[in-house]
Amino acid sequence: MSHCHNEHCEHDHDDLPESGEQFILYSKIDLENVRCLNESEPNSGKLTIRPWDQRQEDSKYVESDADEQLIFFIPFTGSVKLRSICLRTDCSDSAPSKMKVFINRDDVDFDTADSYTSTQEFELVQGSNEVVEYGTKITKFSSVRNITLFFPENFGHDTSIVRFIGFKGEWTELKRDPIITVYEANANPADHKIPGAENKMNHSIQ
Repeated sequence: MSHCHNEHCEHDHDDLPESGEQFILYSKIDLENVRCLNESEPNSGKLTIRPWDQRQEDSKYVESDADEQLIFFIPFTGSVKLRSICLRTDCSDSAPSKMKVFINRDDVDFDTADSYTSTQEFELVQGSNEVVEYGTKITKFSSVRNITLFFPENFGHDTSIVRFIGFKGEWTELKRDPIITVYEANANPADHKIPGAENKMNHSIQ
């Protein structure tokens, strides 16, 4: 696990520019299509994804509904080399204790999350009111188009709370090359003969 509290990071994140080698990816998230499963208030999951300078805002957060589990599906507007996931959860036992991360699939739900192999798993910090940064295995996160965060459990409360989600990395625009498709207008059965099929077809049943 790789993480650092803000006050211990080697560089200052407060004035990170939206350019350069590494930056906060808030502006590169397709907010319209962000989904959160098991949120107690509709669309409250989207409130956790906001600009870096609003990371300590307490009025916007998501709390789980039926149990302690939460799933976030977050698409990007291009391809991302993801360096870290930034989380601010809660100082109580409502803070998630584990996070499973899946990339480039949009079919993760509570029925499939445990059967799919996650790209990376994290044990989360307990009782912090700061944003904690969890470093990714870069080789596995070099071409991320969407990311799913699954929080399967917390530190003991009936529901879970997440207050801020952010990402750091490098964004690349997806180039849409023209697709040239070669196909047969009408398939010719003669082109798809199976060896020996004719003999079987002509053999009458006694």
